[in-house]
Amino acid sequence: MNALSRRQVILTSGAILMVAPAQARSPGQPASARQRWGLLIDTAKCAPDCNVCVESCKAEMGLSGHDRPLTDAQYLRKINVKDPATGASHSLPVMCQHCAKPACVDVCPTGASFKRADGIVLVDRHICIGCRYCMMACPYKARSFAHEEQTDQQPHLPRGKGTVEGCTLCVHRVDQGLEPACVESCKAKAKGAMLFGDLNDPESDIAKRVAREATTRIRADLGLEPGVRYQGI
Repeated sequence: MNALSRRQVILTSGAILMVAPAQARSPGQPASARQRWGLLIDTAKCAPDCNVCVESCKAEMGLSGHDRPLTDAQYLRKINVKDPATGASHSLPVMCQHCAKPACVDVCPTGASFKRADGIVLVDRHICIGCRYCMMACPYKARSFAHEEQTDQQPHLPRGKGTVEGCTLCVHRVDQGLEPACVESCKAKAKGAMLFGDLNDPESDIAKRVAREATTRIRADLGLEPGVRYQGI
């Protein structure tokens, strides 16, 4: 299905574990389209009362400064969904879906929202003017706005008042050949519901799973081609 226009998108907006880590990217080496980083989340392994991934994200990205749910940045959140026909319910983490055709990038007037060649969607805070068009365009409600001065920042994630931010897929870790913090913590402290890897590599665990098992992309009808897939919903 073709991607929708900017206006249409804005109007509609409302495991097996990795055996080998991602390859580290050499300093100065640009991201390559040979990779397409993605996540596969098995909702059958995601307990409703488990927030290990959320807490690890907050710690890794330094998001614990204010503890005000309505205004604080939230890169990763847990939601509950229910099938009205069957009554089946699931708890699942939702974050930036790192779309191949990201609506946030399409509407950004300055280029602050951009997609790397390897599929990771980011925000350049140096040129973000805080217009929040990207927040309106994102159908996943995956971006936050920094309303206050930021404290206790992490060196890998400088943050500033008046800019938009969201899940980076722990790009600072990925470029070192590591998994995102949420994936690592889910593996170590929960049931291993999250699988990270290169969707373009047919030999990767995630590509093999996607090829042989049924998966779902949230709002696939929009044609944005998310890099995050779910099983069990």
